[in-house]
Amino acid sequence: MQPAPAPVPPPPPDDRQLRRVALSGLLGTAVEFYDFLVYGTVAALVFGELFFPRADPAVGTIAAFGTFAAGYLARPLGGIVFGHFGDRLGRKSMLLLTMVLMGTCSFLIGLLPTYDAIGVWAPVLLVALRVAQGLAIGGEWGGAMLMVVEHAERTGGARRRRGLWSSFTQLGAPLGSMLSAGVVTIVSTLPDDEFRSWGWRVPFLLSVVLLAVGLFVRLRVAESPLFTETRTHGPGEPARDKPPLAEVLRRPGPLLLAGCVGIGAFTAQALLTSFMISYAVDHGYTRPQVLTAVTVASCVALAALPAASALSDRVGRRPVVLAGAVASAALAFPVLALVDSGSPGLLILALALGHGLAQSTMYGPLGALLSEMFGTRVRYTGASLGYQLATLVGAGFSPMIASSLLAAHGGGSTPLSLLLCGGAAITALTVWRLRETHTDTLDARTATTPADVSAAEGARP
Repeated sequence: MQPAPAPVPPPPPDDRQLRRVALSGLLGTAVEFYDFLVYGTVAALVFGELFFPRADPAVGTIAAFGTFAAGYLARPLGGIVFGHFGDRLGRKSMLLLTMVLMGTCSFLIGLLPTYDAIGVWAPVLLVALRVAQGLAIGGEWGGAMLMVVEHAERTGGARRRRGLWSSFTQLGAPLGSMLSAGVVTIVSTLPDDEFRSWGWRVPFLLSVVLLAVGLFVRLRVAESPLFTETRTHGPGEPARDKPPLAEVLRRPGPLLLAGCVGIGAFTAQALLTSFMISYAVDHGYTRPQVLTAVTVASCVALAALPAASALSDRVGRRPVVLAGAVASAALAFPVLALVDSGSPGLLILALALGHGLAQSTMYGPLGALLSEMFGTRVRYTGASLGYQLATLVGAGFSPMIASSLLAAHGGGSTPLSLLLCGGAAITALTVWRLRETHTDTLDARTATTPADVSAAEGARP
């Protein structure tokens, strides 16, 4: 019998395909974060009174942010579900599905009747749609990030710049935040009664336009070359008989480290964007002033984030993330003092420093770092679940905890500053335990690579 011919690997992607994938990651993630963050922005402004009108104002705000947290609770589950099929069926198909799900849920929130119209069903449906949003974004980030990183691995010398290429996907977060804040800024200039009756719906309904643009770009990208190589087993290689999640949990060290290293970045993101809108308005700022400050901070992040990511290609992921964590902790009390000053100019400066600069320095290298901690056959599951666990702890609960602390202590920014310092400390301690990965080569064959194990077991003592 003649031996079966060896499988022919797919041709390596060219620079044009890599650029297309990077653009897809940027636009797709921006659409996802726009939809996700516009909820938090509107929740801070009107959801308490529209969907929880029988609660007092403080309880209504906590309840509104509770629905915000519900989306974060669903994100790890989304990472598991979409990660499983992304590791088995492919990255591209899951990215198309998550984008459609996210855009549809956002559009439906824009059509949702309020409590006055349908009673208790209004908050119930709101939570259900918010959970579906969480599932979608839980699978979005990992697929978009891996498409860029894995294409870069097979494209000329791009492997040496994985951090820079991955920053295009990371830029989707500040770009989506800027878009959401900008759109809400415009509609918030409406008279209060018009904003509460129909103006708040406009940002959600506009997601249909962004969805169409994102799908147009995403449909034109090719599947990850590393994933394509894993579809065919060479001689003596075991079949993928275990679910990706089981492989990841078999050695949970990298997953735990991945879940902790991003907590500081997401705590800062949540407290200095969505929650800051509610906090600053309660302290005398107008809605347009606060939203303008958030937009300016996002513009700063658009420059700081790729700079930090590119620097991590040269000096390593660990030093850059650690520098961002130290800066976030050092600026925590000064930033909140600037916010409490009552000056719109100082508010812009505060958010530009805390969110635009310090948070972006932590967040920029995170995508490449998490991707480098897992093998190709489990990378979607491992990186997505680690990332979403960080968002759950850092961003999902922070606004609700902050609202509760402020209500219990009668105001004052000290609880917020301590939360920022606590998140930064967790990130700093985790970075100290991590092994440097920026020079590693991504392995296309093994189900759980030696890098996975050494990231935890070979970490710094």
